[in-house]
Amino acid sequence: MKRRKMVVAAGFCLSFFTGTLMNLLFIPGFEHHGERVHRHHHENQQQPDADAPAGLRVDELPPVETATVGRLPELQRQIRERLDEILRYRQKPAHWVGTGPLERRRLMDLEQRGEWETYKGIGKNNNYNQSQPTPAVSIATKSHREITRASVLGCSSIDNVTNVQYLGSGYTKAVYKATLNSSFSVALKSVDFGGHDMENCVKKYGSSTDCYKLASFKIVKEMTLMERLQHPNILKLYGYCYQDNNDIKDTVTAITELGSPLEMIQLLQTPWEERFRICLSLMRLLHYLAHSPLGSVTLLDFRPRQFVLVEGVLKVTDLDDASVEETPCSPSSPSDCLMEFPARNFTLPCHKGCCEGINEKRNLYNAYRFFFTYLLPHSAPSALRPLLDKIVNSTGELIWSTDETLVHLEKVLDIYRNGHYLKNDTQTHKAEYKRVSEAWIAGENYRCWPSYQHDGCLLSVFSVDEAIEVCESHAQCRAFIMTNQSTWTGHQLVLFKTGAASMTTAPGKLSYIRLGAAES
Repeated sequence: MKRRKMVVAAGFCLSFFTGTLMNLLFIPGFEHHGERVHRHHHENQQQPDADAPAGLRVDELPPVETATVGRLPELQRQIRERLDEILRYRQKPAHWVGTGPLERRRLMDLEQRGEWETYKGIGKNNNYNQSQPTPAVSIATKSHREITRASVLGCSSIDNVTNVQYLGSGYTKAVYKATLNSSFSVALKSVDFGGHDMENCVKKYGSSTDCYKLASFKIVKEMTLMERLQHPNILKLYGYCYQDNNDIKDTVTAITELGSPLEMIQLLQTPWEERFRICLSLMRLLHYLAHSPLGSVTLLDFRPRQFVLVEGVLKVTDLDDASVEETPCSPSSPSDCLMEFPARNFTLPCHKGCCEGINEKRNLYNAYRFFFTYLLPHSAPSALRPLLDKIVNSTGELIWSTDETLVHLEKVLDIYRNGHYLKNDTQTHKAEYKRVSEAWIAGENYRCWPSYQHDGCLLSVFSVDEAIEVCESHAQCRAFIMTNQSTWTGHQLVLFKTGAASMTTAPGKLSYIRLGAAES
């Protein structure tokens, strides 16, 4: 019944992809847990050593008293494996721009000190191959210098946050929106004590302390990857804080850039230019992940809800299920390299004991089935559709790599941005248009789809000639206004009108009236 109601609400969707769209939209999502807000306090005042490297640290691990050591070897094994994964990411050679000297904080205690002596001092020895000191303020945080007043954010930054708002939670994390200094909004991520991972773990093992450690390492892994993988389409990590919370010591809170969740139904109603921007952003991200400093990174939990929009740009927000591990295989066992999806399967070649390109191909096919199929072709300029169809089909068949796919999407951008999709021949317009400077037409709106404005027809065009073509393709159009505003591609926003009877003076605006049309 719930699915049926949602389909009715999205009735404009074409019937041929309704089934797949429902599969996309009804994957288990956030669960609201009321007014559960983490209070941020007890800042750790310990300062970093003078020679300490920038970034997250794995420092000396303090002793932990836990009744579960030795009694729950399976849980301890999982904790150890999760820590080992984080250490591998931190120790992999990589050239990157750091986020500045973060506050020195401890990672979660894992077992008694004696069993983890091998991890002592890792933070001091792990310099990420940096030969030069990390700048005090990174590229990622310079724009917020006046807000943060520091290179990064820490416990003191979130002590007095305001307007804390619960956004939602998944299996492991709860996410909150908070305002710093009454003007700068951030996202706060912490372990959801009432979430799926914590509840199931405590029910199975009976230790909230150790279960928290296991869950918290997903946040620490995500923070580590945010630091190592610097890219415009990866959410920025502003800082983090360790603090005591109830009976759990050293609970971790990540402080990140704030974005808006993707709503696929709404995206299907947005202009093509904005949908193309999302697909291009995604492809630029996947190209980077395929060639990242850590190796080829795959997003194992690849769903629209793992992404957000920041000022129209797509960014991945959840990296706790990312992986650089290559799938091992044997040339004599083709099933080792089988990629299974709901609609079809692929078998990749086995090369030097690993499935060749499996991380890259998995990302690419998920981009096709969750994004390209819905967002790329529909309502695109007619001259671009053959190329867009080729992109969709090639990714759906995994014919192209991320390199080739990105080249073709960048080609579409170049064609669109420079107006090369318009007809070259001189077209005779159906009517003449009177140009009126410094003029605006109040009211007299009509709706069109897709529009940048819900109660009017606001579209982007390359030139006045294209605006005239659009007007003459709409039966209601009798005038239009060049608004002096532009989109991310440089196209101008034009507001189309049913008449010009209510024209008024408006500096900076330019109106065109269709002659011979009724103006009153």
